Amino acid sequence: QVQLVESGGGLVQAGGSLRLSCAASGRTFSMYTMGWFRQAPGKERDFVAAIASSSGTTNYAESVKGRFTISRDNAKNTVYLQMNSLKPEDTAVYFCAATPGTTWRVGVRQYDYWGQGTQVTVSS
Repeated sequence: QVQLVESGGGLVQAGGSLRLSCAASGRTFSMYTMGWFRQAPGKERDFVAAIASSSGTTNYAESVKGRFTISRDNAKNTVYLQMNSLKPEDTAVYFCAATPGTTWRVGVRQYDYWGQGTQVTVSS
């Protein structure tokens, strides 16, 4: 069982930056692929970024490539999402997700564990 707790959301102006953190419980964090998803009001939950457990390779949604960076610190059981050049359309609740495995995943149903989410609001 893995418990995930996100933090770092907030209100920021367009063009600004935020760094989200996701702290995971358990001693096997390094064996989990981690992902970030987001959900805007009335919309489905969408993939944002993922990082593999073993290789650390990453994958991003086209809409955030070049602006967002996912990283992980296995010693701290934490995954991060650095968000730069934020746009109003980035406004959403951001969720951290985890699943056992060695390769990154992009589907909501491919993840077994989810955090409670953190709100990111970008004003124009």
